[in-house]
Amino acid sequence: MENAKLRRSLTVFPLVILGLAYMAPTTVFSTYGVVAELTNGMVPAAYIIALVGMLFTAYSYGQMVKAYPVAGSAYTFTQKAFNPYLGFLIGWVILLDYLFLPMINGLLIAIYLNAYFPSIPFSVWLMAFVILITTVNSIGMKIATKINLLLVSCQFSIIVIFTFLSIKGLHDGMGSGTLFMSSPFVNGDIPLSLVLTASSILCLSFLGFDAVTTFSEETINPKKMIPIAIFLVALIGGGLFIAISYICHLVYPNFQAFKDPDSAALDIAMYIGGNLFQSIFLAGYITGGLSSGLSAHASVSRLLYAMGRDGVLPKKIFGHIHPKFHTPTRNIILVGIFALSALFVDLVTASSFINFGALVAFSFVNLSVISHYFIREKQRDGINTLKYLILPLMGASFTVWLWTSLDAKALLLGLGWFGIGFILLLSKTNMFSKRAPELSIDSAKETDIQS
Repeated sequence: MENAKLRRSLTVFPLVILGLAYMAPTTVFSTYGVVAELTNGMVPAAYIIALVGMLFTAYSYGQMVKAYPVAGSAYTFTQKAFNPYLGFLIGWVILLDYLFLPMINGLLIAIYLNAYFPSIPFSVWLMAFVILITTVNSIGMKIATKINLLLVSCQFSIIVIFTFLSIKGLHDGMGSGTLFMSSPFVNGDIPLSLVLTASSILCLSFLGFDAVTTFSEETINPKKMIPIAIFLVALIGGGLFIAISYICHLVYPNFQAFKDPDSAALDIAMYIGGNLFQSIFLAGYITGGLSSGLSAHASVSRLLYAMGRDGVLPKKIFGHIHPKFHTPTRNIILVGIFALSALFVDLVTASSFINFGALVAFSFVNLSVISHYFIREKQRDGINTLKYLILPLMGASFTVWLWTSLDAKALLLGLGWFGIGFILLLSKTNMFSKRAPELSIDSAKETDIQS
């Protein structure tokens, strides 16, 4: 049964749910306090800049999916737009992003639950999380999508309650006492450089729209559906981030009063709803981590499948599809085992890996559009220059600027991982005397179209 293939069953709606679940709408609360202090309350303005920059990259992802509607994401795009050697290295580097995110979600959930129920060890919560997401993703994308829909719905419910309580509080005179303020968007007293620096931090909240591309071979009519879903995920997520951060500022404008900027959202939740809502808010926050973990786990298993099918990784292990569930179960189990490394790795180190991997992916997807359409296919007439040169170049420029915000630890860890991948590439190609393993588009297109 080694000829089993991924099953096409996804449309725009479940893809958007998967993308939003990966992003986790409640992630806006994770960085709010830190960014509010950095920008003196101009978090919404920073999110607007970040959204504009991410929409350029989302556009580039959509263009590349039209050319190569197969699993693999930035790895596949770079491999085909440039060459297999570079594709191999990019695929290796972005594994940092994909592999560490499920682990971080497990780490955060275990930390929160252990703090709330200290009698139950951290390791028990982590293992329960890993077993749950591994089992659900192994069974198939339909059940995973339904569960993610439930989890995302819970997050939206928390956001709705949070918004309602905030507006009610504002009406009763809490915080600024008004629904309209311009200072979170325009403030001449705050240097633009601070807002730009903050937007570089907030861009990583948008991780998720790119993960949609890894489900190309499980999507009906991916050339049409995937680009729409990518753009919607980035736009809806960004809109939510802007609106929620604006409401946070209105109801709690004194950002200097936070007990701890890292947990500022808990202070706001307590302020607007007391102990009961703070408990509900924590439950919603954990729900966000679970939905993100499910989507991230599913996404990286597809990336490993694409690399296994190509022979970049051992095909018998990574290129296997379960004959009954039509999912890459071996990859899913391996990612679950890797997520248990949260027992030994701290949050700062894991986040550094993710930052490096994400920016590598964003950079090369933008450049791949230029290489494939503008240079190789010579689509340079009229509007094509805008579509295939100017827009992706703007996305690439924005991403390069983000590189300047990475700390030294992220660069050091990322370059070290890149070095390991380069050594592996030398071994695979016998010092570049052989061609690097390459994705077979024809075999990828033979994926069964089943509902």
